[in-house]
Amino acid sequence: MVLHTEKYKQVILYLCAKLGKEVRGKKKLAKLLYFVDFDFFEKNQKYFTGDKYKALPMGPFPVSMEKITKEMVKEKALKIEAVQEHSGYNATEIYKCLQDPKISLFSKEEKEMLDRVIMKYGHLNGKQLEDLTHMEAPFSGTKQNEEIFYELAFYRGTDFKNND
Repeated sequence: MVLHTEKYKQVILYLCAKLGKEVRGKKKLAKLLYFVDFDFFEKNQKYFTGDKYKALPMGPFPVSMEKITKEMVKEKALKIEAVQEHSGYNATEIYKCLQDPKISLFSKEEKEMLDRVIMKYGHLNGKQLEDLTHMEAPFSGTKQNEEIFYELAFYRGTDFKNND
């Protein structure tokens, strides 16, 4: 499996652009990437971003996400703001896109999957997405801190008809 760095960056920009120019929370971004990658693999038997995922206590986490978002900040494609929303809790990281995504980098099936994930999961917060991923076979079938294998996506039984 190869990490598709440029495509990965465009996926993040696309998610931001379609969700009101920002994704609120590291957890939300991580889970949206999980659904993009695992739904795409389940439907097409191909990798999208090529990232690996670990089973962490709060759900699947893309191993390269923080490195990629840091690169995007350096490239002035993304801004990450830490906002203290609730006292006693960690600050919420808000990912704001500073560039438009290069949609031409996506195949038709990739763009359809991105739009499906945004429609199905984009309105949910990080905690709601965490709860959803905890119920899925890829996460529940993997020991904590171990790599989640893409092949476990086939045990989810996602219905891709009617885009729901």
